[in-house]
Amino acid sequence: EVQLVESGGGLVQAGGSLRLSCAASGFTFDDYAIGWFRQAPGKEREGVSCISVSDGAPYYTDSVKGRFTISSDNARNTVALQMTSLKPEDTAIYYCAAAIKSCLSAAEYWGQGTQVTVTA
Repeated sequence: EVQLVESGGGLVQAGGSLRLSCAASGFTFDDYAIGWFRQAPGKEREGVSCISVSDGAPYYTDSVKGRFTISSDNARNTVALQMTSLKPEDTAIYYCAAAIKSCLSAAEYWGQGTQVTVTA
């Protein structure tokens, strides 16, 4: 059974940090890219960051560059998203997703999401 399980969300003040983790199982981790998406109330889901597990190449949307860092632990089949200098506009449900081979591929598997709330 394929599973993506997010953890690490929570409530933090602006300027604070959180570390999200995505634990993957049920598929060949090294064959996939793992991405983080977020959806705020009343807004469309947006891609935040992605990493190709095979080569470690990271991608970030412009609004989080310099503040978020994505990393993968291939031995543990996990991908982390370190978020620093958080802003109220980062408030959203954060989802991890797996796409075959490349961050440009459509996501095939999704996690259940974890809430991140940043207060002013």
